[in-house]
Amino acid sequence: MTQFLQALFNGVALASIYALIALGFVIIYKSTQVLNFAQPALLLLGAYWVVYFATVLEWSFWLALLAAALLAAATGVVVERVALRPMVGKPVFSVAIMTIGLNTVLTIVALDLMGVEIRPVGDPWGIQVVKVGSVVLAHRQIAAVVATIVVVAVLITFFKRSRMGLAMRATAFDQEVALTQGVSVSTVFALSWALGAALAMLGGVFIGSGIGLDRSASVMALKALPVVVVGGLDSIAGAIVGALVIGIAESLSGTYQPQYAEFLGRQFSQVVPYLVMFVVLLVRPYGLFGTKEVERV
Repeated sequence: MTQFLQALFNGVALASIYALIALGFVIIYKSTQVLNFAQPALLLLGAYWVVYFATVLEWSFWLALLAAALLAAATGVVVERVALRPMVGKPVFSVAIMTIGLNTVLTIVALDLMGVEIRPVGDPWGIQVVKVGSVVLAHRQIAAVVATIVVVAVLITFFKRSRMGLAMRATAFDQEVALTQGVSVSTVFALSWALGAALAMLGGVFIGSGIGLDRSASVMALKALPVVVVGGLDSIAGAIVGALVIGIAESLSGTYQPQYAEFLGRQFSQVVPYLVMFVVLLVRPYGLFGTKEVERV
């Protein structure tokens, strides 16, 4: 039972990171109908700024996090204005290819900045742990879960209570109708990319928390794609449920597969998110919470 509870908690902590990244996917998709394949690069670049401010300039972690969030948001806006805005009205396939190209360019920039070494993010949690019974809870895992809960609560309040949040929901529902109601769709697009990039940055910080950040972070960020496919590309609730499904499935397989199915290989848990995605696509192509009107890429 202890092994199961430990794997379950690890899965929830992993899911919280996936949820942060996936929420960025969903917010951008709902507002702009763009499937942003550049999200892993935005994660890597955003997390690097935390590394730079916290460990090179030796700012406090919280100040570094705030500065990196602003810089990541600005990067998202620049990407939208420079690369995506000229693609408005172009085929969905072309826009998706554009984001793949952006991912390549931004990843190269981020990796050049980071170098080949593992870089500490300067977080205050380190590798400290606390025990609840026989289950070990790492401080960084607890922080990731709490941060995700706070972010989700803030986003829900923003979308339900604020004028801009309501404008974003109206734009997600129908861009032409939103325009006739006086909504600045271009502002909504820019804000969506800013939020998506900032959420990716936060996810990157928790990927590197305690163990350091390296080039593999962008690979981990790609698992947010199965999350949004499982949950539904246009559903915030789906992103959270999808993250829990993928995170827990990956953690349980990483715990039990080496014991009961060793022949599958040592890193089988890394492909589990994609296997879950394939199964969900076969039985529910629009995801668990997605709408059938979603246009597929």
